[in-house]
Amino acid sequence: MIHADDAGLCHSENKATAEAIINGSVNSCSLMPPCSGFEEMAQILKANPHWDYGVHLTLTCEWKNYKWGPVLPAMEVPSLVNDAGHFYATRKDLKANAHIDDVRRELIAQIEKVYHYGLNPSHLDSHMYTVGVCKEFFDVYKELGLRYKLPVQLSKQLIASSGSNPDELALWDDFYIDEIVLGKYSVFEQNKLSQYYGEALDSIQEGLTILLIHPAFDTQEMKDITIDHPNFGSAWRQIDFDFFTSELCKRKIAENNLTLITWREIKNRLARKP
Repeated sequence: MIHADDAGLCHSENKATAEAIINGSVNSCSLMPPCSGFEEMAQILKANPHWDYGVHLTLTCEWKNYKWGPVLPAMEVPSLVNDAGHFYATRKDLKANAHIDDVRRELIAQIEKVYHYGLNPSHLDSHMYTVGVCKEFFDVYKELGLRYKLPVQLSKQLIASSGSNPDELALWDDFYIDEIVLGKYSVFEQNKLSQYYGEALDSIQEGLTILLIHPAFDTQEMKDITIDHPNFGSAWRQIDFDFFTSELCKRKIAENNLTLITWREIKNRLARKP
């Protein structure tokens, strides 16, 4: 699966994500309900009901000047916001301050907002994988998957990246992704991100591999949003768009006999399991 995170972040992200699905190799995306670009992307998804898209559950806001807060009024989930009413920038601060009841209420509100717009999401996943910072968050995440009958993105790699021990959160019978491919800042610094993605496509093993990317156009809007934050910044996101809409990417998928699968297909397969 080639999956575009952060749809709904802003106009640049929305347009690039849509074009990468229409003309490129991206075959899934997820939508951020608290962000200013949500409504634009929701309209795009409503016009393309056959696309595969999930809810990118969001509890943090990492950018310097571009801020957002909860879908619910801040006074209803006070432990999730700072003095300005915005989400915390880091997983560490979120974990230190958030009450589990506020987490549950806000995540439900985000999912309900997606359904309110007449959308039919295929799965749940998590911005910055904040659901993995502790067992309490992780249990709510899986609980909501059961409640809404949606598969949730479960990855021991992502749990570890969020600072938790996968063995303490994971259950043996849960459906875990075999491999996550995510760009690395050290590779970006060397201007080898496209090469990294190409090599990843050449070395995919049997099982479910998800390439998590963040396509956007390197516009002034995106530069302003990601100022002083080159990691997953504007230039990085342009590279993601360029590679995953390239003929080289399509050729590597074909040459390596890779089969693209969507979350909607996974959902249907899981529903058939006895």
